[in-house]
Amino acid sequence: MAVQWNWVLIVAGALLVLVEVALGGFAGFDLVLIGSSFLVGGALGLLFGNAVLGLVVASVLCVAYIAVGRRWVRGRMQRQGLPTNTDALIGQQALVTEPVAEHRPGQVRLRDEMWRARPAPGAAGPFEAGTLVTVEAVDGVTLLVRR
Repeated sequence: MAVQWNWVLIVAGALLVLVEVALGGFAGFDLVLIGSSFLVGGALGLLFGNAVLGLVVASVLCVAYIAVGRRWVRGRMQRQGLPTNTDALIGQQALVTEPVAEHRPGQVRLRDEMWRARPAPGAAGPFEAGTLVTVEAVDGVTLLVRR
């Protein structure tokens, strides 16, 4: 019994895609694209009745993906670093609600929340109520601000 290489490509491609989907993308989408290359090669081999054509197409698509497309796909899939928690506050503007001085922390309103605040090192303070300040750093639960 002769091996039907086109069907081997199709089954192998489908299995690679299923493994990637079942395991939640652990390979970073690589198995889906390589499996798709196998599927396309096997389908073209069946369409034209030529196993060599199917193997060549699958091979060329896999090599092209690994050589060129992999870096592009990985770059598109990576998340941009989103600042979270207190890092997201740095650089934001806040409104002074209670005077902020070096030795007498006050309060500022930032994103509809009240925060304890004091002047950042080297900042010309004090800041009176109604002044817009910029958050330079966070020290525990205290914002370090400057004009």
